[in-house]
Amino acid sequence: MKTRDTARVVGPETARMLELGHPWVVADAYTRKWPAGTPGQCVELCDGQGRFLATALLDPEDRIIARVLDRKRIQLDRPWLTERLRSAIELRRHHADLNDSTAYRVVNAEGDGLPGLTVDRYADYLMLQLYCAGWRPHLKLVTQILQELLSPLGMYEKSRPQKTRELEAVSDSKNYGRLLGGKAAPQRLEVRENGLTFLVSLEQGLNTGLFLDQRRNRRDLMLRVEGKRVLNLFAYTGAFSVAAAAAGAAQVTGVDASAGYTDWARDNFAANRLNIRQHEFIVGDCLAVLSKLALSGKRYDVILMDPPSFSTTARSRFTTRGGTSDLVAAALPLLTDNGLLITSSNHQKVDVAEYLKELRRGALQGACDLRVISLLGQPEDFPYPVTFPEGRYLKYAVCVKSGSLAGRCAR
Repeated sequence: MKTRDTARVVGPETARMLELGHPWVVADAYTRKWPAGTPGQCVELCDGQGRFLATALLDPEDRIIARVLDRKRIQLDRPWLTERLRSAIELRRHHADLNDSTAYRVVNAEGDGLPGLTVDRYADYLMLQLYCAGWRPHLKLVTQILQELLSPLGMYEKSRPQKTRELEAVSDSKNYGRLLGGKAAPQRLEVRENGLTFLVSLEQGLNTGLFLDQRRNRRDLMLRVEGKRVLNLFAYTGAFSVAAAAAGAAQVTGVDASAGYTDWARDNFAANRLNIRQHEFIVGDCLAVLSKLALSGKRYDVILMDPPSFSTTARSRFTTRGGTSDLVAAALPLLTDNGLLITSSNHQKVDVAEYLKELRRGALQGACDLRVISLLGQPEDFPYPVTFPEGRYLKYAVCVKSGSLAGRCAR
């Protein structure tokens, strides 16, 4: 297969971004003049004067039309790819805190010099995701090298529909994962994280049931909840709830719109021999449930909210922009004074400064004072280049509530 074609000329703004180390070429008036190409081609990027800038992976139909593989002239062949994958594996071995965890990210796309490709480890299995069609022609080579380097029992690919936001919640009962090679995994595969057991699915659903980028944040939560009453909103399969209960929380109440995910959460509790009857599982829209809990006089010492960037239920539609402030305002009346409000977002297009403004709006709307005592992100196995701010997508803010706004804050 021919891996290099004629050079592609980029505009001055794109050239400047590439020189600053950004790994993307976004389609524009200059890229529309490029010669026809196919996904997976390696092309040379140059400026208007013909000066070489980088070797990139072409994806002609995508908004990100090319992704930088190297600042040198290279071919995407076995030696080059082996070195990149080996480097990613070594980074985890030397710098990631994976004690008593068998679920973590092995390759983090741009963060490991392989833009558009992620590889996650779940016990003895690997899960690949291609966020760029340019990797499709190279998938066989990727799996061969991973087999040589890591010897997994099996490898899966999880495909993601183009219009994920339009999917109904029931779509997560579909199988989006397929076995690429090796032995099939159990329908519910057991993995370890921070010494706890979680059940994941490598075939069913858009996600596996465990968000690996929250591993360090769940460990942080475990240090804060002993003897506390915890409310976990958008609980999904209950990973944060399990972490809190295992760390000695007096009671954990999990809320999610999906009955299926709530059942999965119960199974995760059972897998860790936690007393389900001691805790509470509520199926419902989070804003509606917050209103009911407030009317019933419920109070919590810790409230955690980790909503998806976008979700739709029969009752409401949630987006990070705007929706976060409404959630914060609705949750504050249920939080004890000096209690912890922990909020999280994985929305890549909302940076830390903008996210803190959402928290500020929610605090003002709820007439409370919130003080940030910790601001975390993704763990070490989710690295990102300093030249790629989009790679720092996860925001995890731990805030203390106090009633300093003219005493109007609900207690």
